[in-house]
Amino acid sequence: MNDFAFARVLHVLGVVLWIGGVAWITTVFLPFIRQFKSAAERVVFFENIERRFAKQARVATLLVGASGFYMVSVLHAWGRFTKVSFWWMHAMVLVWLVFTVMLFVLEPLVLRKRLKELAQRDPEKTFAQIHRLHWALLVLSLIAVGGAVAGSHGWFLFQG
Repeated sequence: MNDFAFARVLHVLGVVLWIGGVAWITTVFLPFIRQFKSAAERVVFFENIERRFAKQARVATLLVGASGFYMVSVLHAWGRFTKVSFWWMHAMVLVWLVFTVMLFVLEPLVLRKRLKELAQRDPEKTFAQIHRLHWALLVLSLIAVGGAVAGSHGWFLFQG
């Protein structure tokens, strides 16, 4: 296997672990813990699971970012970022950037503390906001993944 193929394998595996985890948390885990009687209990349980997943997501996003940068460099594909037909490349970078900032900056430095404060004041509202945020991130991620698969196989929604 050549270096480019290996980078692509790492890239796809990283996306599967990362976005697949976001999908599981959003569509399975959060609806399940909604059954907890206590909203405060939901938030605490969520924080414990999310913290574990965050470690996996951090590794995966680093892997995805490094392998993506490598592939764009090897292909000399920087010019794609100037074309509307490659919108999915912008979407991938945007999703990666949002998650990277969330995982490495906002979550450890701001959100962890803020979430505890909000959960103490209004746990029901906090849990609903957490769920809405995860849905927004999942939808954005799926648009990027779908666009990347379609675009990398020659299906362009826009020309030019």
